[in-house]
Amino acid sequence: METIFVLLPLALLIAAIAVGLFVWAAKTGQFDDLETPAVRILFDDEEPRRPATAHASPVPPGTAGVAVPPTSSAETTKADSTRRASE
Repeated sequence: METIFVLLPLALLIAAIAVGLFVWAAKTGQFDDLETPAVRILFDDEEPRRPATAHASPVPPGTAGVAVPPTSSAETTKADSTRRASE
């Protein structure tokens, strides 16, 4: 009977410590994602991105040096006023 008085509080203390460690691990993100790190090595890396070029679309052959009309209204107004001044 005296053994129960020792083992029962000891078992409750160990259980409380285990629950406390579980709550701490859950709050610090230990269980957020268990599968991705193990599977990540199976997938290929993404292709490296090419640097941005001056043109948004490829230039067709034979059109190098051809003036491209401005796209925004501010650029259009500026181009029109420059053209009128030169005429």
